[in-house]
Amino acid sequence: MQLPRFYRHAAALSLAAMLLSGCNLLTRLSEVGDGPEITPIVNPTKQPSYRPVSMPMPTPRAVERNANSLWRPGARAFFRDQRANEVGDILTVRLDIADSAALANTTSRTRNDSEDGDVSALIGIEQEFTKVLPEGINPAATVSLGTQHATEGDGEIDREEEISVTLAAIITQILPNGNLVIFGRQEVRVNYEMREMMVTGVVRREDIDYNNTISHEKIAEMRVAYGGRGTLSDLQQPRYGTQLIDILFPF
Repeated sequence: MQLPRFYRHAAALSLAAMLLSGCNLLTRLSEVGDGPEITPIVNPTKQPSYRPVSMPMPTPRAVERNANSLWRPGARAFFRDQRANEVGDILTVRLDIADSAALANTTSRTRNDSEDGDVSALIGIEQEFTKVLPEGINPAATVSLGTQHATEGDGEIDREEEISVTLAAIITQILPNGNLVIFGRQEVRVNYEMREMMVTGVVRREDIDYNNTISHEKIAEMRVAYGGRGTLSDLQQPRYGTQLIDILFPF
């Protein structure tokens, strides 16, 4: 007798979990008394998961060399401005955001509607009602509608956020007016928790400091995303079934 597809998939997943836990168990047993082994140094480009990095790059420019001059066009030194100004250049973004808000809102609404109608005279058609409704009808009270509605709600918001972080961003685009579009992303993994930071926006060349840094208040259309994913984040979120019930349940 063949098992249903659901049970076969469940059995396969259970077997895979047992194999993974078994491998982890064997690894931990082999490290008793010695501790984790240090990973040997290998060529990262030879790893199966290696993928070449592709980033925005400026348009190549022909370099003119002058044998009688110490200056070389396109050089990164010799009194040249080291601040980022080309696509692909990197600059440092300083985020020091301290935001707080306190809001209180109260709403109370009451509504009472009523509607009465009669058909005591309607070009003689009112006499035909008794033919359609043998039980009889009172033309003076043909329609009587009434509704009552009351709503009362209280809302309160008291939040406080503080972000203080420094990360590197790259210039991805130069707008026609000379402003620079930047994008920066940072990921830090500790054990089974991944912390992510993302910032993007538009900056002026004049606002970049001499040390090639820019603060958040000088970034227009700034978008900042800071959060995490992993074991702890999963435990802090409601299960998918609870989220679906919250969205679909009308009451």
